[in-house]
Amino acid sequence: MRDPKMDGANDSSNQPPAGDEGRARGLVSALRKRVARPFFLLGVLALGLFLGGFIVFSDHVSTMQTPDLVEPADGIIVLTGGYSRIEGALDLLKNKRGERLFISGVHPSTKRGELQRVTRGDATLFECCVDIDRSALDTIGNASESIKWAKANHYTRVIVVTNNYHMPRTLVELRRASQDIEFVPYPIVNSDLRNGDWLARGQVVRVLVVEYVKYLGAVIRSALPDSLSAVTETMVRWVKRS
Repeated sequence: MRDPKMDGANDSSNQPPAGDEGRARGLVSALRKRVARPFFLLGVLALGLFLGGFIVFSDHVSTMQTPDLVEPADGIIVLTGGYSRIEGALDLLKNKRGERLFISGVHPSTKRGELQRVTRGDATLFECCVDIDRSALDTIGNASESIKWAKANHYTRVIVVTNNYHMPRTLVELRRASQDIEFVPYPIVNSDLRNGDWLARGQVVRVLVVEYVKYLGAVIRSALPDSLSAVTETMVRWVKRS
């Protein structure tokens, strides 16, 4: 004998209509597509802008050349990161393109005499006209200490010496720190990339990508109000220490 209770349990009239369930699933699927499509398009647009900007940035720095400076400046600033930068800055000082030279970011353990010997700088010139900063730990710190030095010497026009790929970010940080000083770029070019073969050189591409990302961060930070800019600066340094 069949159990009436079981008949009730199997009665299709107690189940939701199949048509309603299908419509619900279709609605959810449509909503997913409607939400996902704009995010996908935004992602594609962001990637395109990033790649386009990277190509423009790389073309700009790869075609930079060391200029012939006819008009001297008040002072010279060089950011450490390679002895070729310091040697180039010392040549400018020797040729009287600035009154004094400021070397920013020197390791605390590096002594003046050692730095002079390694860079083959003139000992007398090093003693009289070279100032050394050992407190800056990054480009943000380089800019901050360089501005302090320039203002202490009442300089309004300074030559900035660093590698070509590092120059755009350096100028952003310096101009963010001071709008009263004219900064004259003097890029040091260690590799000639003007023929465009940097695309086939993996190490060069990696350096350019990393520097481009840092440059974008500097540009965004410079556009923020001072309070937010200080917060992002602290976060950047915290990440580097982690």
